[in-house]
Amino acid sequence: MLLINFKNYLTGEKAVKLAKTCKKIDKNIVLGVSLADLYRISNETRMKCFVQHVDYQDKGRNTGFNTVESVKANGGRGVFINHSEHRLNYWIIKKTVKRAKELNLEVILFAKDVKEGQRLNKLKPSYICIEPPKLIAGKVSVSEANPELIKDSVKKIKNKILVGAGVNNRNDVLTAKELGAKGVLVSSAVCRSNNPSKILKELRWK
Repeated sequence: MLLINFKNYLTGEKAVKLAKTCKKIDKNIVLGVSLADLYRISNETRMKCFVQHVDYQDKGRNTGFNTVESVKANGGRGVFINHSEHRLNYWIIKKTVKRAKELNLEVILFAKDVKEGQRLNKLKPSYICIEPPKLIAGKVSVSEANPELIKDSVKKIKNKILVGAGVNNRNDVLTAKELGAKGVLVSSAVCRSNNPSKILKELRWK
């Protein structure tokens, strides 16, 4: 899996444009988008979309929260929970995972290390994404800086492991794949590129 996390680098028309570029390169790319852009991107591209954050609150009198019902109704297929830029307490994570599963949404739980990944895996998410916070948005990937972390995660967490943080070239993807990861999460390398098509072609999970 190649998953592109738009973060808040791109919104509105620019986000839709990048989503369409992703589809041209590979329709199997998964997109991590904001709830605000979800409906249009999902509707215009039919790509598999995850929302970057969701809350556990029910629909109804819960002003300002991103509900799982909103994700589902707007074409979302899954959710991010506990990204390093939006970390949550364990009890909130647990309640949020439960709510997402009630609507059959896939769940990617983010962990900073193997220990946290093992604890979060008890909640039975669809994937665990390992992302060392210090490497996020940098030029050095986890594949390069700490390949043992990927190897240990695959061995000890016993789930589908995704790898994020600094992934920006073909070698990063190949290393993650060789060590047993099921995909990579990429953001700034694509979203801040002047030529995203070129980067996407290089990073394709194949």
